[in-house]
Amino acid sequence: MSHLSSQPSQGRTPLRTVQVLGGGSAGSSVHVRSLTGGLVARGVRVTVCAPAELDERYGFTASGARFVPVPRRADPVSVAALRAACAEADLVHAHGLHAAVRSSLARTKPGKQGKPGTAPRTPLVVTWHTRAYAEGARAHLLRMIERRVAKASAVVLGTSSDLVDRARSRGARDARLAPIAFPAPRRPAAPGHDDPDRLKHQARAELGAVERPLLLAVGSLEPHRGYGTLLDAARSWLSLDPVPLLVVAGEGPERGALQRRIDTEGLPVRLVGRREDVPELLTAADVALLPSRWESRSVLAHEALHAGVPLVATAVGGVPELVGDAAELVPYGDARALATAVEGLLAQPGRRAWLRAEGLAQAATWPTEDETVAQILSVYDELTQPLGR
Repeated sequence: MSHLSSQPSQGRTPLRTVQVLGGGSAGSSVHVRSLTGGLVARGVRVTVCAPAELDERYGFTASGARFVPVPRRADPVSVAALRAACAEADLVHAHGLHAAVRSSLARTKPGKQGKPGTAPRTPLVVTWHTRAYAEGARAHLLRMIERRVAKASAVVLGTSSDLVDRARSRGARDARLAPIAFPAPRRPAAPGHDDPDRLKHQARAELGAVERPLLLAVGSLEPHRGYGTLLDAARSWLSLDPVPLLVVAGEGPERGALQRRIDTEGLPVRLVGRREDVPELLTAADVALLPSRWESRSVLAHEALHAGVPLVATAVGGVPELVGDAAELVPYGDARALATAVEGLLAQPGRRAWLRAEGLAQAATWPTEDETVAQILSVYDELTQPLGR
């Protein structure tokens, strides 16, 4: 058994790790919060470096970690702050490309009088949670960044098989599949607030979907999320009786353009902004929608299947291996296929019930939080053993 799998024995110095977050996407932040709690429980000393607002939102300090606020910028001041946090670490674990670039810079001691910096000795583990998109000259720059990150990493962990393949194609010496676990969606526990039917009715009443089907999509309002295609599909639902209501929870740069389309075309869609009660909204929904151009291990897919909510998703990235047969999969950008899949589910209660059961069964096959922590600890163990720990 690995010496990292339990509390350190008397006299042994605990392993010191630094977890570095970049932009703080929901998936990577939730994963780091879960990982931090598991590591601390096993006697590992954890420092989380991330933009200041993420500690309040995700509770890294509350999980027992030391939190160092480091802006997302890669300027000298931010890199210096990250370098100081990593100075005494046995291992640095970066989550995402941006965090990995900054971590790589921070692990290299600056040279004197214009001389090259000192090569780092602290192992760097990088988890690729997602992939970035760029075109033209920016695409070339992105490939260069990915190659730099892949070659600087002792181990690259990909949350889906295609990310592992991508890391290997960029020159990673060691790339492994590491499906991450998210906590099961929370459920209200306050007295008087634990009646599922009443909570569902309240949520539907708030959204304006008491006597009509409720469709739910969740995610940042950005072009790669596929919301333009989703609005195209929503236009065809105007012919249904009753007309379903599509609710989109999230914020982002596309909000203005999406709202203008909704208003101009009279679409049955509500943009409700960022919500902290997504599990409750999911429980109230008839169908969850994931129209993205690419996803790895989508938080929405996790929560929908855990909640037994039928899911219609694009067959992209890591989605097929995540959901198996427990969701309706459609091609990205195909509004007709998306609309038809939703219409079919709304018209077939039996199919929705079958998907609910399949979703719960599929969710039961996913790695648990403990299993995820154990896998990552085994990687840490490999990389720190040569240090004589």
